[in-house]
Amino acid sequence: MARDARCPFDPPPPLHDLQQQAPLTRVRIWDGTEHWLVTRYEEQRELLADPRLSSDVHRAGYPRTAAASGTTRVGFILMDDPEHARLRRLVTAPFMIRRIRAMRPAVQRIVDELIDALLAGPKPVDLVEAFALPVPSLVICDLLGVPYADHDFFQANSKNLIRVSIPAQQRGEAVRNLHDYLAALLLKKAGQPGDDVLTRLARDVENGELTADDAAGIGVLLLVAGHETTANMIALGTLALLENPHQLDLLRNSDDPAMVSAAVEELLRYLNITHNGRRRVALEDIRIGETLIRAGEGVICPTDIGNRDPRAFDHPDDLDLGRDARHHTAFGFGVHQCLGQPLARMELQVVYSTLYRRIPTLRLATGVEDLPFKHDGAVYGVYELPVTW
Repeated sequence: MARDARCPFDPPPPLHDLQQQAPLTRVRIWDGTEHWLVTRYEEQRELLADPRLSSDVHRAGYPRTAAASGTTRVGFILMDDPEHARLRRLVTAPFMIRRIRAMRPAVQRIVDELIDALLAGPKPVDLVEAFALPVPSLVICDLLGVPYADHDFFQANSKNLIRVSIPAQQRGEAVRNLHDYLAALLLKKAGQPGDDVLTRLARDVENGELTADDAAGIGVLLLVAGHETTANMIALGTLALLENPHQLDLLRNSDDPAMVSAAVEELLRYLNITHNGRRRVALEDIRIGETLIRAGEGVICPTDIGNRDPRAFDHPDDLDLGRDARHHTAFGFGVHQCLGQPLARMELQVVYSTLYRRIPTLRLATGVEDLPFKHDGAVYGVYELPVTW
């Protein structure tokens, strides 16, 4: 569903209308199938935490985002417990809060060096290409043990993997390219181990805890999710702040870590870059309020509109960095809540507290109406963000 070009930060207007009418609505999606669309915050949280809903894309009735969905395994996000929990546990440790805190100085160095390069280079410059994409790509490469020299290859394929508008064959090819690339890296790690996540996965394959195919799929998931989502939050968050200068001043003029942390949570709530909603299929009949979801029926929870529900957030369409937005669902909810959220939060805190202070005159080099927004992606953002100072 397309967003309004006049309000690029807001969910599609029809979602607002549906939210006012009822918490759940029957809708028809791209392939002609009908499913339940859940537009209110409380109902989304209740359903996303309900074990009677399956995340398995291969089950009949699952509301697929495109014809190629689920044709190749990408990690564990489209699986149910206990297999989902077993595979997720194998890569949980590197994303625990204490480990992420220890990475903060290294992330600060990466951010500072990229800003040094921005200031020394020509302007205007595309902030996506020069800053927003390199920051999380360098971080996730270091964590996983992926050579950053290969970033052109994996970024190009990642971009196609999350584009739902391209032909299924092209999208499937992107997944296979990344899968083969990670499989080859895992083989290399088995012979030349390092202190990284891929080495751990290679060891799990050797120990018989993982198949080589599952290990490569987990590698694809971590690599793609680890840079695409944060890169879009950096670029879109910067645009939102430039369009709300009073809010940007609050962030730029504060040295309070708690304020920066709150600002990140509000930007995550306000922008909510997950574009196609969290999708499930009912394993048995589920009654929610006055609505009966029958076994085999699909459920779509677009958390962008859930996080704009006035029953959960006062004046939800305002960007208010002073509000407490920690209960947002930008990272999902329930057992499938994003594994990498501590890393994403830390990266965004470093970026948002550094970029606008070091470049206080940062501004758009073009009109908002001329920016190419990612209406066709599973992750929302901008393809380019020309800025100057």
